[in-house]
Amino acid sequence: MSVDDFIKEVGDYIFAEDAPGEADIIFVPGNSYPQMAENAARLYAMGLAPYVLPSGRYSKTVGAFAGVMDKRDVYNGSYRTEWEFLRDVLIKNGVPGERILKEDEATYTYENAIFSRACTDRAGLSIKKAILCCKNTHARRALLYYQRLFPETEFIVCPSNVGSITHENWNGSQEGIAEVAGEVHRILLQFSLMM
Repeated sequence: MSVDDFIKEVGDYIFAEDAPGEADIIFVPGNSYPQMAENAARLYAMGLAPYVLPSGRYSKTVGAFAGVMDKRDVYNGSYRTEWEFLRDVLIKNGVPGERILKEDEATYTYENAIFSRACTDRAGLSIKKAILCCKNTHARRALLYYQRLFPETEFIVCPSNVGSITHENWNGSQEGIAEVAGEVHRILLQFSLMM
């Protein structure tokens, strides 16, 4: 395998992405950026799913909602949780409140998946197909967690770019290499601990 082939395979693996399609629900793992929820709202408006489930309390490492990281002029509420923030983004982008499910306890990605499963089970929803709206560099790890909690579900990954790191340019900067290497490390470490 050449270096170019290796770089391509790593990029293709980390930056999981699918063409949008119809699903039973759209999942948005907790975060402080609006892009993922904006993308979810766009897909909802296209009629691709009847429900959106944003998930998140706040980052366990910070211990409180970190604050809006982008577009603060648009999303300027007083948010206590990631869920409150993501719900506001969804509503401001046209998703009716009654179509937004609630999960506001998760403090890291695996909990996003765990508590989202508990939420859909409580609601009596059978999730055969789901859209996952996450950050582009976080796509594979988020997908692996959600697949673990929803083993019967087919996932469609519709990530959003946040910042300048993309599938096409990640290996052209130290920041991009560090971001992708960090994701590879977390996948290897976290999933080896689950086995």
